[in-house]
Amino acid sequence: MTDISTSPEQSVRVAALYRFAPVSDPAAVRNTLQAVCDAGQVRGTLLVAHEGLNGTIAGPAEGVEAVLNAIHAMPGFERLELKYAWTDAVPFHRMKVRVKAEIVTMGQPNLDPARDAGVYVSPADWNALIADPETLVIDTRNAYEGEIGAFEGAVQPNTDSFRDFPDWFRTEGRALLAQTGARRIAMYCTGGIRCEKSTAFLKAEGIDNVHHLEGGILRYLEETREKDSLWRGDCFVFDERVSVGHGLRQGPHTLCRGCRLPVDDVGRASPHYVEGVCCARCHDRRDEAQRARYAERHRQIEIARQRGQTHIGAAPKP
Repeated sequence: MTDISTSPEQSVRVAALYRFAPVSDPAAVRNTLQAVCDAGQVRGTLLVAHEGLNGTIAGPAEGVEAVLNAIHAMPGFERLELKYAWTDAVPFHRMKVRVKAEIVTMGQPNLDPARDAGVYVSPADWNALIADPETLVIDTRNAYEGEIGAFEGAVQPNTDSFRDFPDWFRTEGRALLAQTGARRIAMYCTGGIRCEKSTAFLKAEGIDNVHHLEGGILRYLEETREKDSLWRGDCFVFDERVSVGHGLRQGPHTLCRGCRLPVDDVGRASPHYVEGVCCARCHDRRDEAQRARYAERHRQIEIARQRGQTHIGAAPKP
């Protein structure tokens, strides 16, 4: 469990959590958790599936704790992969508890990460593992995530979706393994959930010597001193912080409201970047009507901010 306190005035607690464990009645769990979240003024997203639970929530400390207590009371969820942070404003607009086929979508049936995930490697042991020339290091995240930060020497599949990872591994990944003669594979992702599933997938494909970073990049950035780190750049996160660096300090990225992808200082200096509308990635994929709609949304967001309100189309500034 990770608890990051930044400053006394930050009164909103953020909890990112997941666990692969059997859920017999996801709909009943959804109803229970939605009610607890609403009662505690907690916002965010929780996904419930037969394979487990995944999500990020934020709100008053007491409300968040009530939600976590309700989850811990569920059989198999006495332990969670859980990370805390503090902020001064809730980074979500509403609370959504959704029933899904998977808590992280890979599209591969019959995987059981709770039983078949690879070897967990702590942040303290991760550097030695990935520095070994007989280890093939694979980033299981999407292309836009790898663009802003990655571990030194990691292979980037450059996938657009986690659904694409199985096809990539069956073709390019297997070829790389044969080409390099690596004796083991080490994989990583943001918080650990995609790695648990991807290592279970590789084992189902007959690859046994598979490792993954326990707690993901976020735990590594929290626990590893920057001078000892093999991480380069920033880590994309799925909330309005957009990116974080060592010590989980907020990074320099903002979110393009046109394509929902991260934009850094260079990207914001592009002539194709229009705040609230588009960036260099997406400017030529939007017609005039879409741009006008995005511009009006951004105008309404700014009006709401000037009034001290939060517009439904924007999250509060961190």
